[in-house]
This record gives sequence, C-alpha cells and structure tokens, in this order.
Amino acid sequence: MQYTKNNSKSRKSDTNTLFICFSSLLVCLLVLAACKPASNFALTPTPIRQATITVEPTASQAPPTLRQLADQQKWLVGTASDPAYLTNPQYTALLDAEFNGLVGENVMKWGRLSVERGIYDFSKADVLMDYAARHQMAVRGHTLVWDLQLPDWLTQSILTRDEYKVILKEHITTVVGRYAGRIVAWDVVNEPLDAQGHLRQNFWFQAIGPEYILLAFQWAHAADPEAQLFLNESFAEGLNEKSQGVYALVSGMLEKGVPIHGVGMQMHLRLENPPVPEDVAENMQRLAELGLKVHITELDVRLQDAPGSRDGKLVAQGVVFEDLARTCLAAENCEAFFTWGLTDHYSWIPGMTGKDDEPLLFAENWQPKPAYWAVYAALRDAILAAQP
Repeated sequence: MQYTKNNSKSRKSDTNTLFICFSSLLVCLLVLAACKPASNFALTPTPIRQATITVEPTASQAPPTLRQLADQQKWLVGTASDPAYLTNPQYTALLDAEFNGLVGENVMKWGRLSVERGIYDFSKADVLMDYAARHQMAVRGHTLVWDLQLPDWLTQSILTRDEYKVILKEHITTVVGRYAGRIVAWDVVNEPLDAQGHLRQNFWFQAIGPEYILLAFQWAHAADPEAQLFLNESFAEGLNEKSQGVYALVSGMLEKGVPIHGVGMQMHLRLENPPVPEDVAENMQRLAELGLKVHITELDVRLQDAPGSRDGKLVAQGVVFEDLARTCLAAENCEAFFTWGLTDHYSWIPGMTGKDDEPLLFAENWQPKPAYWAVYAALRDAILAAQP
C-alpha cells in the first residue's frame, strides 16, 4: 500500500544529526584503515551493537553498494515494488544501485490480474518484469494462491469442488506459464496456516479441501519446471507452534513427492519483540536438512509501538536487521533477503495501522538508515570471512 505523509523539521534535524555523528566516526576509522595494507574494504569486521557505521565515498574510489556486495556473495538482496513507482528517477536510482532482486508488492496477485473470469491484464506486471530484465534483477513471483485479494467474481461464486479445481489450475498455468523462465522463485501458496500451525479453513480449503496446496505446487511445476517453488508464511521464522506446523507440512509434501523447493519467511516484525537469532538459525538448519531453501521474503521492522527515543529505536532496529542478515548469510540454504518496500515512504504499515512508522532500510529522504549499514556490515563481513 502506498501512503503519503509530511516530515517535520524536527525529524529532519534528528536525521541530519544522526548521520553527521556516523560520518564523523567513519572519518576516524578511515584514517586508521589507511595505515593498513590494502584490501577490498576500508573497514575491518566489527559486530554492530550500540552504533552503526556509515560508509561514505572517498576521493579516490567509492565503496561498493549493497547490490555489488550481494552480487559478489551470490546473495539475492531485493525489495517489493510497484510499476507506478518506477517512473520516479530518485526511486529507480536507489533501487538500481542497491538491490539485485525485485518482487511485485501487489501487481501479481489474482485480484489485480483478473477482474473478470478468463480475462487477464498483465500490462502492469509486464512493466515490472521488463524493468527487472533491463536492470539485471532477479524476480520473485508473489503470489499464486492466497485467500486474500481475490477477484469478486471468484469469491462470490458458488461452484462445485471440481469447478474450483479447474479455475485454480487455469490461473496457475496461465500466470506461471506467461513468465516461465523469467521468474526465479514463486510464492506458490501464501499463509496457509493459523497461529497454532494448523491449516486455516480459508477460501481454498473450503472450496477444494487441504489438497489444494499439493495441487497448486504440482500445477506450478508443470507450468515452469525450472522455477523454485516456495511456501510463504508469516510469524514462523523462529521456533513456535506455527513454524512447527510449517515444518510438518513441508515434510509431508516432500514425502509425497510434491515439487517444493523452499520456505519463505515473511518477517513482518515489531521492534519490541524480534525473533531470537539462534531460533531462526535452528529453524533454517532443520529445513536445510530436508533439502529446502529459505528466503526472507517480506522483511520490515515496525517502530510505532516500541518504547524509547527515535534515535535509539533506529539503532535497535539496525541490530534486528543485522542479526537476521548475519543469520541468513551463515545458513547454507538462506539465499535471499527481501524487504517489503524501498524506503519508509513506500511501506504498507502506516496505511494499515493508521500510525506513522519507519520500518525499512531507507528513510523518506532516500538516505540510508542504521538498518541499511547494519545489513551492509553483515554482508561485508561475510565476504571478508570467506577470503583466504
């Protein structure tokens, strides 16, 4: 969701003060680094906990961007976007520089693609796909089967089970087939479980039965055998009833020979209650033992209800982003790290909660936040650790 809001002068002042402090700290570090032998980076690996370090261009050479580091690490760093945003040159300049992955926030959802039965409008989705191709960005497809944002003609219909199966198969075959070979991974089924890890009796469960999940993966694989197929779920990144339900579900799918390749961990988080990194790591590891990949698919960290000063919350937010980035980079099967929006201006959260927020890597003024530098440092350190 897109929303509009105005920044106050005090917010700009706070932001400028924060970045001046970070820049001053960096200057001191760069002076010390100049006395050491040359390497790929000017900074030595240092875990970030109380402060975050910015990296400014030097007179001789600009530091690599997050995207350049991700390309070097063969790691997918992406964000959710919409074709309407791609007409803004400030938006695209930042997007192109910092991300090598792209996902449609809403443009590939059923309700946007097919307002009438049997009639599809791919024009907006094609804009996103064409942009990604021109800028060498990998695309995640989101989402094929969900019980929300469905067209009225479907939700208001009264059909037989077999008729619903035909409609679902036609949709998956049409959409996946159109972009076959161009989308690296699909969120085939989105949010099928309740908080206790049981299958939700949602629209598709009631229309077809629990086997709708297995059928969806089979039909998606038939439409594009090369695409990676993911089950995408919320609030299941750590160790809890829901993540146990995800594990049981995907284990059963694998036992039945269903073509599933990974689990998407959405990670719409709150600053006051972030996941325990060790629990996330353990969850990723047990999925790796099943042969499944993990993508962090929709990451944002909302600040609105957390206690403390704004500056303190921004730094604490950076710690959460850093913990997750380092956990993903350390996991053999975690190959993608997607945020749900480019800058705070493009977050869905204020539109949903009615409260101002700053949940993403970049501020409304396009400047990187502590969260950005935390992810940057985690990626930089992973590359340095891999050097002989």
